Amino acid sequence: MTERPGSDLPEYRRSAEPSGGNPQTEEQQATLGDVAGAYAAKAGVERGDDGQIDVLKSVGGVRGLAEAIVPGLLFTLLFTVTSELYLSLGAAVASAAAFSAANLVQKRPLMQSLTGVIGVIICAVFALRSGSGTEFFLPGFFVNAAYILAFAVSIAVRWPVAGLLFGFIRGENLEWRASRKRIRAYALATWIIIAVFALRLGVQLPLYLADNVGALGTMRLAMGVPLYALGLWLAWMVSRPLTQQESGKHPG
Repeated sequence: MTERPGSDLPEYRRSAEPSGGNPQTEEQQATLGDVAGAYAAKAGVERGDDGQIDVLKSVGGVRGLAEAIVPGLLFTLLFTVTSELYLSLGAAVASAAAFSAANLVQKRPLMQSLTGVIGVIICAVFALRSGSGTEFFLPGFFVNAAYILAFAVSIAVRWPVAGLLFGFIRGENLEWRASRKRIRAYALATWIIIAVFALRLGVQLPLYLADNVGALGTMRLAMGVPLYALGLWLAWMVSRPLTQQESGKHPG
């Protein structure tokens, strides 16, 4: 039997009928699509030539990885060795600022590095006000908790964040919202990312309460970009739409 054109597309997209056309609804959908598309682009999630998520590019490449790791690494190493708060904080802030300056000189995008500088400065302010090295990591707990809340709400209102991130990369746009299976798949993917944030809190909060800067800093680095990248990849894989061929269904 000759396969009809488009049979390699997900079935829900093949079977979807063009909407009869409520102009207002279509306009609202277009607006929502623009907002979601902008969010996906800002999140920086990218797809490789093989059609799979490019995890390294999605976290900013090697430069982005360094920008995320180096300031915290310097703070943890210096504070563990010297117990000098000002020295450790100065090194962390200086390294973050150096990345921003390098990106400015090289005319590279500044958003990620500037966000990193602001984040490091906020952490430094917390540490300076308390005089405790562990307070450097306190803002990160609030950030993770906020992400957990926001992502959980997105699932509750049937707009799972993973769908907004991955839908546009896959060319689904907002069409996935017309399929209950796709909404469930993206909800599961979003729960996986939530699990990353929750795992960070579960492991790192006891270290914070124990005032163990060395262990806390080490876990913050290990459970930062590397764990997030793993969670992102798993979320991508579990939400992958099956084509008609893969689902074992053949057109009549």
